[in-house]
Amino acid sequence: MPTTISTADARKHFADLVNKVAYGHNSVILTRRGEKIAALIPIEEHDLLMQLQDVIDIDDAKKALSEPGENIPAKEFWEKLGL
Repeated sequence: MPTTISTADARKHFADLVNKVAYGHNSVILTRRGEKIAALIPIEEHDLLMQLQDVIDIDDAKKALSEPGENIPAKEFWEKLGL
């Protein structure tokens, strides 16, 4: 279960929080005025989330390609976006 701490307290104990996350593999939820605003997570969890996002993006792209409609080359798409 993650630790919850205000951003004000987190500033005071930042080094300890980073160590708890990095070496203790604990998550920390940061709050401001009682609302959750951010999380500190171990890098392994971050990497896993990025891998999951990649899988979701690939699945979404495959689904979009299989749907009827106009498919255009990436270069043309980027040009339309001004990239």
